[in-house]
Amino acid sequence: MITEIHIKTIDELMPLLADQEWEDGIHRNRSSYVYRGMKNANYKMFTSLSRNCKDLQKQLEPGILSNFYKYAVQEDPSLSLSIWHQMISGQHHGLPTRLLDWSHSPLVALHFAVRDNKMEEMDQSDCVVWRIDIPELHSKLPEKYQQVIAESKTKVFTVEMLNEIAPSLSQYDDDMDANHMVVIEPPSTDARIVNQYSFFSVVPMGMTDIEEFLDKTTNNTVKYVIDKDLRWRISDMLDSLNISERIMFPGLDGLSKWIKRHFYVR
Repeated sequence: MITEIHIKTIDELMPLLADQEWEDGIHRNRSSYVYRGMKNANYKMFTSLSRNCKDLQKQLEPGILSNFYKYAVQEDPSLSLSIWHQMISGQHHGLPTRLLDWSHSPLVALHFAVRDNKMEEMDQSDCVVWRIDIPELHSKLPEKYQQVIAESKTKVFTVEMLNEIAPSLSQYDDDMDANHMVVIEPPSTDARIVNQYSFFSVVPMGMTDIEEFLDKTTNNTVKYVIDKDLRWRISDMLDSLNISERIMFPGLDGLSKWIKRHFYVR
């Protein structure tokens, strides 16, 4: 079941920002959640592969990945390691893939939720931050996946773990069907991945409605709907917390986007 929470004041953000639980074993607070920010609360969650290829995504995905590998392997030799390395690298560079972006940081998710390249439209629609619980999702995986997680003493998959158990997309799709979804932490190959505290969910080809899947199979999923009148206020607050385009996208492109927004006249 998806719980929907509406945020209309800055104070109401605090449960989202302090979303951690006490762990008796280590006497510390920890979070098993990842977050996804979206600019419009009415948008549905779709992968870039689904948006780009629509009903032909299953047929076109192999060609997309093989062409990316063919032309990119000279620049990035790690692509030869697995299909998962190819997919993550492609996602990072704008390739249509079945991966869905998440962050371990709610502040990063807020950045992608409240800010928009079309700044004149920022206060025209409510935005949203989604929260999912990684252990809850993984507790429902097929037994062989749960065994790999247990043996690794971790809560999340790496590309190496996923390649060990599902070295091909067809194997993954057969294992997952439309009833399961794996969350992976990508290798820290780029400052953007590190700064965005990136995670990806690997959406199986049989899952045509991600939100319906979360509503039917989870209890800890939350949809935080943020009032449109708060978007500029939260954006300015994030700047003071050093969450901005120049951090999310290290380099001159991110710096220029940050300066552009900083000097935008409403």
